[in-house]
Amino acid sequence: MSTPINTALTWHSQPQSEPLVNDWLFNQDSLTQRLIQLSHNNFSVLPLNEGWQRLRADECAALGCPEQSSGWVREVFLRGKQQPWVYARSVASQASLQESDFDLACLGTRSLGELLFSDQAFERGVIEICQLTPKILPDTLLPFTSDASTLWARRSCFSKEPLKILVAEAFLPAFWQHLATHKH
Repeated sequence: MSTPINTALTWHSQPQSEPLVNDWLFNQDSLTQRLIQLSHNNFSVLPLNEGWQRLRADECAALGCPEQSSGWVREVFLRGKQQPWVYARSVASQASLQESDFDLACLGTRSLGELLFSDQAFERGVIEICQLTPKILPDTLLPFTSDASTLWARRSCFSKEPLKILVAEAFLPAFWQHLATHKH
């Protein structure tokens, strides 16, 4: 599988010209809750890959841990109406997970967002965004991105000392198509 959400990307916090895109990229509320509402409770989490891996340089920098650190990586589809709407990659360094005694491995098909937003001790950092090209995404996503030239993605770090979890989310074409055809 190719490396998801390429390390050479420029993450930034500048709003875009489209208000609808900004509303989804910069919203501070739980994405899980927004997707549940948008899908009229037809929401699910499909785990794709999880386990210990060496974290990418940009992830280490965002988490404030040394380069080449190992960490827990969780990749999932957030699905609405049985379609992958969002690809999410969440990472935390092994050192901070061990120090905090937080178990990311036990989530299964539960949403990490559900857990993060139900615990008031977690603080969300700045939301950063970028545009991804399908060629730099994991092979798992290729069938879901073939009709997109770029994908909007966002990331932010959730902190609950000593734990930091970096959550990156890429909005897939099916999500935007659903929004366009189901105006609210």
